[in-house]
Amino acid sequence: MTSMTLTTTLLSVEALTVDGDGVSIAPITFALEAGQRLTLLGETGSGKSLIAQAIMGTLPNGLTTSGQLTIASHTCAAADTTSRRALWGRTLALLPQEPWNALDPTMRALPQVAETHRYVAGRSKPDANSAARDDLIQLGLEEGLNKLPGELSGGMAQRVAFAAASAAGASIVIADEPTKGLDAPRRDDVVKLLAKTPDAGGALLTITHDIDVARRLGGEVIILRQGQVVERGPAEQLLNQPQTEYAQRLLSAEPSRWSDPSPFSHQASSPVVSASGLGIARGGRQLFSELDVAVRPGEIVGVVGPSGCGKSTLGDILLGVAKPGAGSVIYQDGMPRLGRQKLYQDPPAAFSPHWTLNQLLEDLLRRHQFEYRAVAPLMERLGLNQHLLDRRPGEISGGELQRFAILRVLLLKPRFLFADEPTSRLDPVTQQQTLSLLIELAREQACAVMLVSHDPALIAKVCDRQLALAG
Repeated sequence: MTSMTLTTTLLSVEALTVDGDGVSIAPITFALEAGQRLTLLGETGSGKSLIAQAIMGTLPNGLTTSGQLTIASHTCAAADTTSRRALWGRTLALLPQEPWNALDPTMRALPQVAETHRYVAGRSKPDANSAARDDLIQLGLEEGLNKLPGELSGGMAQRVAFAAASAAGASIVIADEPTKGLDAPRRDDVVKLLAKTPDAGGALLTITHDIDVARRLGGEVIILRQGQVVERGPAEQLLNQPQTEYAQRLLSAEPSRWSDPSPFSHQASSPVVSASGLGIARGGRQLFSELDVAVRPGEIVGVVGPSGCGKSTLGDILLGVAKPGAGSVIYQDGMPRLGRQKLYQDPPAAFSPHWTLNQLLEDLLRRHQFEYRAVAPLMERLGLNQHLLDRRPGEISGGELQRFAILRVLLLKPRFLFADEPTSRLDPVTQQQTLSLLIELAREQACAVMLVSHDPALIAKVCDRQLALAG
């Protein structure tokens, strides 16, 4: 007698399309059974997040979708967005790409997670608070329980959003770039947490540009390019022996495979910014002390350290927007008012959500007397399509918005640039191209750059030297 194993299809996507406003995603079909994992890989703007939004029923205005979805036992047309809302949190959960857009800026971390436990999962108030505390502590956020989102680092805010979205125990989880901006240990912790859903009989759909995350999650992988499926197959096979030219190029662009940086040849130049004896404490904890820093024109200095160790705080001190608890900062003579600039870790926090990108750029150039004709060449070099200018910041992908942030800073031609995870939302190909441009322009314009990244391979391949904060 032959035994049979019955499987349950939790998510079925049939001929799903997305169209409109310069976007075209060809029909895509896939299914996830109980216990399965699927990862979508591809360049920034390839349509990965739009597929997730189409499944959730949260596509931006101006985009239309077609196809059929089956979510658990609920079947509906992809265009029927209202019928899915009752499933949110309970059956279908989205771990968002942008924590700043998902978290209430006026609510502290613990009650924000407890709210999901109480009102979606149906727990009592004491049980909800206890469960939320356990969730946050498991994610290494003991010190952030009572902090507002604006008081957290980008990586910490991302973990809070993760806890809030997954608190009700939905059986189908869509994770959109769940590990961006996290150091290696925290990234591995999140991968383990994601794996709990399929391990418990649920289904996991992950969107990421981090090839190592795709390897660790396993399951099946689909590689997308410009809305088209390029290649699909088991993760172990596809990520080690890709068959298509594009998949091979994507995988070969991992930072560990980049060429070593050219030697820095301006050691004799006086520093653009220098500091001595810097120290600061936050929340009763000393972030760093007796820290000496100097960055010369055209030099790229990497800043590394675990989440919450003070990397962004150091940048704020060197930029002059925060005062150190100890020590002093000196700038090169003749530093112009706009000479110090920052690339923010989370671009949504740096752009007004109410205006188109074209209007925001026009306002910048009008305010600071630059010519608009400088925009188009930089957009081309950054791989940004002109049609994106007519959209608001929330209507483009995180990677596209990150490159607009880089565009905006480069238009100001800074002398000192603090780049806080400037490519954390970019796929390997776009990341390599963008950082190459950033370094090329920094060398050309004698701009001193401090580059923050959680990827040690990236820092080793890009930077002239490193500054490590212990945390």
